[in-house]
Amino acid sequence: MITHLKIENFAVIENAEIIFNEGLNIVTGETGAGKSIMVEAISLALGARADTTFIRTGAERALVQMVFNHNENEYVITREINTSGRNLCKINGEIVSLSEVGKLSRSICDIHGQYDHQALLNPENHVTFIDSYKGSLIYPALDNVKESFKVYKDLEGKLNRLISHSLEMERMKDFMTFQNEEIEKASLVPGEEEELTERKLLLQNSEKIYQSLNEAYTSIKGEDTSLLDNLYKAMASFKDISAFSPEIANLENELKETYYRLEEALGQALHLRDSINFSSNELDETLDRLDLIDSLKKKYGNSIDEILTFQKDIQEKLKAVFNYDETKETLEREIIEAEKVLSSNCDGLTSLRKESAKELTSKIQNELLELGFRSAVLEAVFEKTPNYQETGNDKIEFLIMTNKGEDLKPLSKIASGGEMSRIMLAFKKIIADYDHIPSMIFDEIDAGISGIAASVVAKKLKQISINHQIICITHLPQIAAAGKYNYRIEKRETDSKTVTDIIPLSKEEKVKEIARLLGGENITPITIRSAEELIEASV
Repeated sequence: MITHLKIENFAVIENAEIIFNEGLNIVTGETGAGKSIMVEAISLALGARADTTFIRTGAERALVQMVFNHNENEYVITREINTSGRNLCKINGEIVSLSEVGKLSRSICDIHGQYDHQALLNPENHVTFIDSYKGSLIYPALDNVKESFKVYKDLEGKLNRLISHSLEMERMKDFMTFQNEEIEKASLVPGEEEELTERKLLLQNSEKIYQSLNEAYTSIKGEDTSLLDNLYKAMASFKDISAFSPEIANLENELKETYYRLEEALGQALHLRDSINFSSNELDETLDRLDLIDSLKKKYGNSIDEILTFQKDIQEKLKAVFNYDETKETLEREIIEAEKVLSSNCDGLTSLRKESAKELTSKIQNELLELGFRSAVLEAVFEKTPNYQETGNDKIEFLIMTNKGEDLKPLSKIASGGEMSRIMLAFKKIIADYDHIPSMIFDEIDAGISGIAASVVAKKLKQISINHQIICITHLPQIAAAGKYNYRIEKRETDSKTVTDIIPLSKEEKVKEIARLLGGENITPITIRSAEELIEASV
């Protein structure tokens, strides 16, 4: 449950700190005093989007801090908004993302405002109520529907693409066949272009290479003066004196190593020289082959690998053209089988939803009975949608009869705002039970009701507060009287600004506040006694 709320520089609230308790917490105050602003602050702490307009005029930042206990753990959520637009979120002092705050908050608190009426009035949301009520059974079945729907739609997409592309592919068949044959005829080999380029360079410079290698050979081992022979003689001159000194022996070894390395290099140079065999025909063939590759690159890709990839792609397309009828028949058979699976999964989901709807409407109807709808009948009407959806093929709408003799009609056709508020409260009661939400906040749940209906709503809120923490903003004395803990929001003006305070009320102050709600600012002994009677009646 929510235990503490601290608000700084948020709208008209300069600095306020509230301690909430278990059970029914009631917040009252004059119109415009800032009751709904407190709910806005709680919503911000629970993950609502931040807006710099919430920052109090003249302040640099707004701060909302909320402390709550959940599953035997204490959490502190901090939200800070700066005039620069910077939005800071923290959980227990650690900076987190807004989505993390929202994920945690969804399990601890449910806020009801006027927008919830609209959500309930929209039939598209009704299936969500039913799915949530039996979520442990329905959600796995819903996952099966989603999976089979994806398979079905993927196959449909493949068939549609096949049909839509078939005419174009047929027109392109001759051209693609030509492209494939042109590439096939070239017999391209990966890496071939690099080898041909190297060979071309060698052939174009064969004469220069031969002359350079021959000159190097002659310089090292010529007929008149031989560098190799002279090196051998120098090496031999060390042979007889190497035993006299380690330095001389090392020098002899180095000369030997140099001699053998030079001899080996000379042999390789001789082999390369003799292997040079210039052929103008080979050069022409190499150049022609490179020209062919360049021509194909201009058409089909920047390299041989890209050309071969292009060829593989058009071969697949040609295969699809030639096998169109067979592929189409195969896809049609697969779609029929996939639809059978999807249909079966949808039927199973519908069956579970009907069980959930029957139990849910029965429980809500009982709540409505306690809320003063003595003849109320609530029914979930199922229709099949014309097409499958990933959520199944059910169209579900709650229909209600609030007075005996009337026909069942959509919730949106209920004229009375008071009736809608009580129906909403009945839904919230059941939702809170199966969602196990510990805290519930009601902002103007009493809209459009008064008199006996207000007393009935007060009784229901008190009943719900046995198992849930309730924070309720109200302007009705009947509901305020039922509060276990009461707070008053006051707006006061100083010389330079307007300030809103949130004040916990003592027993005596609670009586005066309810008297104010009954008779206005002029509190009389009669309104005091009436307030006391309301409190006594709500016990």
